[in-house]
Amino acid sequence: MKAFIEYILQFGNLNQQQLDLISKKAAVLELRKDDYFSEAGKIVRQVGFIVEGITRVCYYNNKGEEITKYFIDENNIVVDLDSFNNEICSSAYVQAITDCKLIVFSKKDWQELLDTIVGWDTIVHKITSKALMLKVARRSPLVTEDATERYLKFLEIFPNVVNRVPLSYIASYLGITQSSLSRIRKNIR
Repeated sequence: MKAFIEYILQFGNLNQQQLDLISKKAAVLELRKDDYFSEAGKIVRQVGFIVEGITRVCYYNNKGEEITKYFIDENNIVVDLDSFNNEICSSAYVQAITDCKLIVFSKKDWQELLDTIVGWDTIVHKITSKALMLKVARRSPLVTEDATERYLKFLEIFPNVVNRVPLSYIASYLGITQSSLSRIRKNIR
C-alpha cells in the first residue's frame, strides 16, 4: 500500500484521514503468470496499481493473431478506462506475464472515493493524463522507426521488462516476427 500512497501523492495532497479511507477501500490481488486482470468482451469492474510484476494489454486481430499493444510494469495503474468508466465491454485483455501483486479498487469503492475525497477526481485526472501521455510516448516510435531502432527504443523505455517477458510478446509489440527479433538481438550484442 505504501507504494500506491507514494504514487498518488505525486499528483496531489491528501490528509491522513483521506489516505486511511483509500487504504480501507483497497484490496490486494495476486495474479499468477498468464492470469487475466480483465478480459475482452467483459465490462471492467476494477482499477489496479501494480506493486510487483508485469502485465500486457493484448487483443486478437481479424486474422486471429494475438497482438501485444503494450506492457504495464510496477508502479503503474492498470485499467481499461473506457470500459471501467462507461460500463461497456472491453476490446482487449490485460494479462499477467509474470506473477503479479496489485492494489485494486472495485468500481463501487472507486466511485465512493470520488464522491468522498475532495480533490480525488483531480488526482485521478492527473494520473490518467500521465498514463495516456506515457502510452503515446511509448507507442509513437513504433510508427516511424525501423525494427532495430524500435527494439533499441524498447530497451530504453522498458529496461525492467526485456528479460522478464517472452520474446514472442516483445516481437508482437514491435510488430515483427520472433525470428527477426532474434536476428536483431544477435546483431546488437
